[in-house]
Amino acid sequence: MSLNRRTFVIRSVAGVAALTTCGFAIADDPQLLESDASAVEHGYKLDPSKVDKKKFPKYEAGQICGTCQLYEEKSKDMGGCALFPGKLVHVKAWCDAWG
Repeated sequence: MSLNRRTFVIRSVAGVAALTTCGFAIADDPQLLESDASAVEHGYKLDPSKVDKKKFPKYEAGQICGTCQLYEEKSKDMGGCALFPGKLVHVKAWCDAWG
């Protein structure tokens, strides 16, 4: 089977388009809910003012996911977190892994 330039270019473009589409599908991770077991375990709150300060005494006002070392920005309001793989966390949320 001979592969001419036209066939090569068409297949290359189709391959790149397929890989790009797959990349976007992978990026659509679900948002972490406060009710998720791992979120409950780590005190994850969308509104940090609602953190149980007796249960999580290291919480300090101003700590948010967006300033944590584990946070990886993916959009203006959401990002990934090494503690919650496969889930998106809100930039203004908080959990006990903040650091």
